[in-house]
Amino acid sequence: MNPEKAHQASVEEAKRLLGSLAQTNINLGTMTTYRVGGNAALYVEAQSEDELSQIAVTQQATGLPVLIVGKGSNLLVAEAGFPGIAVSLGEQFEASEIDAERAVVRAGGPVALPALARRCVHAGLTGFEWAVGVPGSIGGAIRMNAGGHGSDMKACVTGATIFDFANSSTELWDKPRLRFAYRKSSISPTQIVLEATLQLTHDLTGRAQNMLGEIVQWRRDNQPGGQNAGSVFVNPETETAGELLDRLGFKGFRIGSAQISPKHANFVQVDQGGSSDDVDAVIRTVAARVFNEAGIELRTEIRRVGFEA
Repeated sequence: MNPEKAHQASVEEAKRLLGSLAQTNINLGTMTTYRVGGNAALYVEAQSEDELSQIAVTQQATGLPVLIVGKGSNLLVAEAGFPGIAVSLGEQFEASEIDAERAVVRAGGPVALPALARRCVHAGLTGFEWAVGVPGSIGGAIRMNAGGHGSDMKACVTGATIFDFANSSTELWDKPRLRFAYRKSSISPTQIVLEATLQLTHDLTGRAQNMLGEIVQWRRDNQPGGQNAGSVFVNPETETAGELLDRLGFKGFRIGSAQISPKHANFVQVDQGGSSDDVDAVIRTVAARVFNEAGIELRTEIRRVGFEA
């Protein structure tokens, strides 16, 4: 059997095993902040751990890859799409609880960062204001140790409940096991954050509310709007990626429907109705030229799905 027919047979078997859970012809691009990209072979919005286990069993039986999709603010999907099972957590995982007295927050993996940041401030807590400008979810933010304005997830997360598709297990990970580092953690692509616990502090100065407004305004003033996924490259040791790319003259560099933002050199924007393949071409071309011109190997913050390595 040729590879294409073998893959289609695996997809059909996965559809049989997943039954009514599986959706077909679902566009992943619309689930990302780039708003471009292709379809998933199959898509499941899981509402329980039992459904996650069913996906895991299906993955192991068919060999199809699994892609975890949150708010899509750190994801670029190729126009060719994703050949496996894309998985999102449904509303049953979206609960959050704030214990204002203990300054402890529990939030489900799909909970949106901006909304949670505002709720924390409203409850009289501080330490999570930076997240008001990050259009991601708790789960995705923990996996990549998202951060900004001098803080990150490492500063507040004390533990997380993780489901692993590789062995269909659910475990509570403490902070040391998460092994947070700059824009990364020990969570693998086969693992998904179901819930996390955050330890914040009480806002004794009353500054938290003002901080929210200042952060939102700063982002409006300094970062581009439109279709993008925020910072594309991880900052190298010597200077920020934006400063490096600006210094090398990349602002406005364009391939097809995608370009380096004229406002911030570490953002790649794509035109409405554009192509994710153009975005990827800009990223790869810029990274290669930076290495050739400056000897610096840039690592991407965003996850590229369906592209050649």
